[in-house]
Amino acid sequence: MEMLPAAFASGWASGINAYVTVLVLGLLGRFGHVPGIPEAVQRTDVLVLVGVLALIEFVADKVPYVDSLWDSLSTVVRPVVGTALGALFASGTGDLWTILLASTGGITALASHLTKSGLRMAVNTSPEPVTNVAASVGGDIAVTGVSALVAFVPVVAALIAGVLLLVGLVVLIAVARRVRHGWDTFHRWRRRELKPDA
Repeated sequence: MEMLPAAFASGWASGINAYVTVLVLGLLGRFGHVPGIPEAVQRTDVLVLVGVLALIEFVADKVPYVDSLWDSLSTVVRPVVGTALGALFASGTGDLWTILLASTGGITALASHLTKSGLRMAVNTSPEPVTNVAASVGGDIAVTGVSALVAFVPVVAALIAGVLLLVGLVVLIAVARRVRHGWDTFHRWRRRELKPDA
């Protein structure tokens, strides 16, 4: 298994949904007998725990504002899981390679987590729930797909994760500019309304 692409792709997936990432990798290693999957994520206790947490996140991520609260609670968890997966892919020997893979996983997880959190906060301003659910389901599908690809074709998984991260950042910047423009327009309008007539 190509470890650097695996660390990058699993880091991206962890930043979106750490529990599904570990669950998919663990199930593929345990029951699919896919080589290269860290044994730590294949343990029964780990699979049960992340399965329960994945189910909780699946529900929480579909509810407007609850998803943003869950994201803020996950700000530490997701990068830590990305870092841990990177270290596990390097077999945790403590050498420079382990540090590189752990850093790759952690930084990528943090970047994708911040991108997801920012986009979901913007989606929450929409008055209808369809956009929120659609964004959540899209994230679930992307994480499951990329996590599965990590097990079989890590380079392809890393390329897809890189494109998704880049697209997410571009969309987030565009949305942030629109929100800022909207706030500026609102404040200008309020100043005009509050200005006394001459």
